[in-house]
Amino acid sequence: MRLTHFGRKTGQPHEVTIWFVFDGERMYLATANVNRQWVKNVIKTPRVHLTVGGEKFDGEVRFINDPAERNGVLKKFQSKYWIYTPAFVIGRIAQMLRIVRNTMGAFEVNL
Repeated sequence: MRLTHFGRKTGQPHEVTIWFVFDGERMYLATANVNRQWVKNVIKTPRVHLTVGGEKFDGEVRFINDPAERNGVLKKFQSKYWIYTPAFVIGRIAQMLRIVRNTMGAFEVNL
């Protein structure tokens, strides 16, 4: 899926390819690094455009602050993108050993 977000300083559109999951009628986005520019941009300007399979949608994102809700959403990503399980496990181990900080984040998209 392509996500168009808007620069927090310039307002200019930028595009990224991003993973997504649906849970019933709800759509979610996730990131392994909340320090990425697109994340900072959508936190400041939550209005986004989404392109999936040639279809275009407008939406608004909500950063998920609640740890329990965020972890529930991230588990949905682990189920959908199961092929990346080794990377998820290595990341969790590195966090437990305090080699890296947990910088994962998730968003709910309201279409």
